[in-house]
Amino acid sequence: MSQDDLKNRASELLNQAGIHIDGAAPIDLRVHDDRLYARVFAHGSLGLGEAYMDGWWDADDLPGLCTRLLTAGLDQELKTLDTLLAHLKARFINLQRGERAFEIGKAHYDLGNDLFHAMLGKRMVYSCGYWARADNLDDAQTAKLDLVCRKLQLKTGQRVLDIGCGWGEALKYAAEHYGIEGVGITVSQEQADYARELCTGLPIEIRLQDYHDIDDHFDAVYSLGMFEHVGGKNYRAYFETVRRCLKGDGLSLLHCIGSNSAADQTDPWIEKYIFPNSMIPAASQVTTALEDLFVIEDWHNFGADYDRTLMAWRANIEAAWPTLPPSYDERFRRMWRYYLAISAAVFRSRRDQLWQLTLSPHGVAGGYRVPR
Repeated sequence: MSQDDLKNRASELLNQAGIHIDGAAPIDLRVHDDRLYARVFAHGSLGLGEAYMDGWWDADDLPGLCTRLLTAGLDQELKTLDTLLAHLKARFINLQRGERAFEIGKAHYDLGNDLFHAMLGKRMVYSCGYWARADNLDDAQTAKLDLVCRKLQLKTGQRVLDIGCGWGEALKYAAEHYGIEGVGITVSQEQADYARELCTGLPIEIRLQDYHDIDDHFDAVYSLGMFEHVGGKNYRAYFETVRRCLKGDGLSLLHCIGSNSAADQTDPWIEKYIFPNSMIPAASQVTTALEDLFVIEDWHNFGADYDRTLMAWRANIEAAWPTLPPSYDERFRRMWRYYLAISAAVFRSRRDQLWQLTLSPHGVAGGYRVPR
């Protein structure tokens, strides 16, 4: 195909989403390098994201453009060999066991606490906020942490496990406001060091540890935004670990992104640049992995709140960018900008959801009254 033919084909596809090449609307795509068309038709979403990182195209409203693309399903029309390879890798290779379990920590969470400080706000909480009664990011994150504590019915003196504890904010909040003692595990050295300092003086232990190796007993077990790194081949082992560690009358909470689609639909750009070895679970995978281990007391979906969370992170990082070290160069900035935009679009288009599942080993006697 000639360059003109590829451009015409791209224009026809984009028109289905109400997007125009070099148009005047904020969601229109401004092309700076005509090699873009061949790159996208050859490599699909991977090519589109890499071309943005390289400065080949722009849009004034990048999240809006990405939302239009996903809502119109154009990504499904551009599936390529890269998409197939990402799918096969996720399906047939256990990418999250052994030493591979620590790769996500080194590749993403160890990028630098300065970057995450700039983006995440008052609390270093890297998961969806709860905006039901909040009008700013800090309040939304505090509301989320309190919602988790209320759902787990935490009480003074209880021992709590946080699987994938991040920078320790959730355990710190639970210890200060609900009087618990806790253990947090992470596969990120940067997070572990930060969390230990944050929780100084509190009855909290932070471990650099794979969740498979936990064999303590707890009154409550939860994870916030960690299950996306577990992988389909390990979902059963994850829930078996939680069940083994949780007392018979305890509660567990799973806070994770969930997909409307079938399993193993891994995006090759996200896999390569942002979250290696990660996988968004389908509801069918979760329910199968839970069988004969837990009663699902509550399944709460507030996925639309992730759009607001991501837009707040985006505003924070854009405002703070001039103060960040030069090691975060312009290509990294464009990568990060694209990551936040496409992620917001996924939730704005309702492609993915944010789930909180509250689980009990035997069912709460008399029923579980759901906090909101």
